[in-house]
Amino acid sequence: MNKYLSIFKISFQEEFVYKLNFVMWRVRNIFQILLIFFLWSAVFTDSQTVIFGYDKAKILTYVFGIMIVRALVMSARTSDMASDIARGNLSNYLVKPFSYFKFWFSRDISSKALNLIFAAGEFAILYLILVPPFYFQTNPLTLLWFLVGIVLAIFIYFFILILVSSITFWLPELSWGGHFLITMVIVEALSGALFPINILPLTLQSIVMATPFPYLIYFPVQIYLGNISGQALLGGMIMAFAWAGILWLIANIVWQKGLRSYESIGR
Repeated sequence: MNKYLSIFKISFQEEFVYKLNFVMWRVRNIFQILLIFFLWSAVFTDSQTVIFGYDKAKILTYVFGIMIVRALVMSARTSDMASDIARGNLSNYLVKPFSYFKFWFSRDISSKALNLIFAAGEFAILYLILVPPFYFQTNPLTLLWFLVGIVLAIFIYFFILILVSSITFWLPELSWGGHFLITMVIVEALSGALFPINILPLTLQSIVMATPFPYLIYFPVQIYLGNISGQALLGGMIMAFAWAGILWLIANIVWQKGLRSYESIGR
């Protein structure tokens, strides 16, 4: 445990080395939140309007909720794993006495901790400037389920990144392209980061909800809003837990196959 705590501390300090990358990540998130905020503000010009089951307070809470949930779930360093594989740097870690997965998970947690601190500050500043109507969840049990949903989302995203990084074992030149396609296009579109999934037609909703992506952002935020409860909440939790387990199993199988194909030329 001490070695992973040390990795966490070192990784946290490293976040300040690449200041420009970190700043651009935060700026991108702020602009995306502002874009979505003004889009939905234009749709809900009347505070009494209810569309897709959302009033103005809940839809704007959804927008601001994305900021916090994204910081907890989608700020991660595991995508850099692909570079280790492509360049042969993976060999340096395989001979060390720790779990490579736990190594990256520790780095992810450090990234999430720092991003959460800044996201909270940005949330406060934007809230004071924009003064949106906001829905505050006060039910302790609902907040507990929200936190459980966040934890499951973190594991789901972690194993998705491992699977995408593992493509590099066979196609080293696609390391960046694979991450862009999966994490920047598919995940953004299907996780609820751009719009609530339940505004889609019912058939399309059912298809999307059968994938792991909505459980990254949409599902936790819906729990916070109180829009999911009872059997729907239990079913969603079971689905999220199942996807975390399935992705863990697949990630381990693909990783072991990848290691058998791994070539560390020049290392």
